[in-house]
Amino acid sequence: MLLSMKHSLCIAFLTIGTLFAVNVLPAYSQYVNKPSDIWLKHMPGMEKKDRKAAECDLNNSDGPVLSRVTNPTLEAFMPVDGTSNGHAVVVCPGGAYKSLSYQKEGQEVAQWLAKQGFNAYVLAYRVPDNREGALQDLQRAIRVLRHLGAKDVGVIGFSAGASLSCRAATNWKEPAYQVVDKNIDTLSCRPDFAMLIYPAYLNEGEGGTLSPDLHVDGDTPPMFVFGSQDDVWYSGPSCKTILKAMQEAKAPIQLHYLNKAGHGYGMRRGAGLVWPGLAELWLKEK
Repeated sequence: MLLSMKHSLCIAFLTIGTLFAVNVLPAYSQYVNKPSDIWLKHMPGMEKKDRKAAECDLNNSDGPVLSRVTNPTLEAFMPVDGTSNGHAVVVCPGGAYKSLSYQKEGQEVAQWLAKQGFNAYVLAYRVPDNREGALQDLQRAIRVLRHLGAKDVGVIGFSAGASLSCRAATNWKEPAYQVVDKNIDTLSCRPDFAMLIYPAYLNEGEGGTLSPDLHVDGDTPPMFVFGSQDDVWYSGPSCKTILKAMQEAKAPIQLHYLNKAGHGYGMRRGAGLVWPGLAELWLKEK
C-alpha cells in the first residue's frame, strides 16, 4: 500500500534494519500514520537492492534528524474524524540537502497543520546530495496524494526544504522523471500553493538573480514567504529574489520580511512563534 490507513499514536523513526517507535511529540488529537513508501516497484535513479530504511540521529539537539534517505516516505498527520477540510499539504524539512530536520521542521509542522484541519504529510526525501532525486520524490508525493483523492495539494518547506518546495512550484511543467505508475504519474504535479519559510538557494550570486533551476511565470502557484534581512546567506537574498520574480510574472505572493529573525527556528522560538499565525490567515484567505 502507498499509505496505510491504520492509525498509530506513536511517531515512527526508521534506522537501518530497525523500526523504532519514539514518543517525542505531544499527541494532540490527530492520528499519526507510520511512514509509507511513495515508490512501489521502481524508483528513478535507485536500484531496489539499494533502498534501505533511513538512518536517524536521535541525539541531535534539535530532535531526530535523518542523515541518509534512500527509500522516500510520507508520514501522515490527520485531523480528528470529521474535521478535515479535505486539503493536503506536503511538509519538506530542511537540512542543506545533506540531512532532514525531521522533527523540528517536519513532524511539529505537520501537527500544527493537522490542527488547522489539513491532512499533512511529512516527506522524507532523498539525502544527502541528491537534489534531482529530492524533486522526483516531491513530484511523486503530490501525485500520490492526488491519486488518493486530495482536493488540492500544497507544499511547505524550510531552508533547503523551501528550496525544494519552490522548485516543485516552478518546475511542474517539466516532469522530473518518466512515468512509473500510469494511474499516478499522469496526474498533475503542480502544487496548488507553496509556503517557503526561511528559504535557501533561491538566488544566484550577489546581484539577486533568480537561480536558473527556478522558472517563475504566470502559472506559478500562490506563495507565502517568510524570512529576514539578517539571514544573510539564506532567506535574506532568497526572499528578495523570489518576490521580484513573482511580481514580474504577476504571480500572487505574500512576503513577510523581518529585520532580525535568523535561521532554523522552525516553530520553536522567536520568529518561529510569529509566522504560523500569519500563515493561518493566508491559508484562509488565499
